[in-house]
Amino acid sequence: MKHTEKELQLLKDEINEMWKIVISQLEKSKQSLLNGDIELAREIISREKRVDAFELKIESDCENYIALYSPVAIDLRLVLSLMKISITLERIADFAEGIARHVIDNDCNKIDSQIMEELQIENMFDILLSMISDCFAALEAENTHITGKILTREEKIDTLYRDSLHILTNYMIKNENLGEEDNTSEKTFSILNSPFSTQKVYCGLKLLLIIRKLERIGDHCSNIMEEIVFYVDAKVLKHNKN
Repeated sequence: MKHTEKELQLLKDEINEMWKIVISQLEKSKQSLLNGDIELAREIISREKRVDAFELKIESDCENYIALYSPVAIDLRLVLSLMKISITLERIADFAEGIARHVIDNDCNKIDSQIMEELQIENMFDILLSMISDCFAALEAENTHITGKILTREEKIDTLYRDSLHILTNYMIKNENLGEEDNTSEKTFSILNSPFSTQKVYCGLKLLLIIRKLERIGDHCSNIMEEIVFYVDAKVLKHNKN
């Protein structure tokens, strides 16, 4: 194996290690949110530093490779793609950390299970985990045949996100006056004057923020797949999904 090939393999190994951590972070954020597991949420936050360190190292190593070897064609595409993928993975990990911080806040730990099911939050997590795992496999195999499936799953995430706006609107309207006797709500909303500022409205809005994070993760998974297509097939899909 040529020296340059060894360096490229080292770059791939680094991105693979980072990828595995990010998948784990996303899986743990799912479990932490659904189970209200504060200790697991703290673990997610503590591991975020490892993801940040990987992103910085991969970016530096890719820049050094370009400076030392002046790669062209497929090698250059690989290095450029790995740089962008590492940045995207770090952003996905940021969203997982944001979900963990919501759990640690512990101010919405009594959300109705019915609304969680109606919003299909667990399903959204499962779709995202399948997307990021399939992207990982696609890069490993240098095969882009699943690109269409990845983009279709992103559309499903987008649909669930749009549906959540209507679901949460109805949820908050139905429950706008139900939290007025809740001491927690009085403490939380003492700075607000609106009679509709109840605990359930507050928690509904926080749920929307979480779902927005999940929708953004879906976008990032598609961006990763686009980078893999750029590397393997030398095609640019960005801005050309329709």
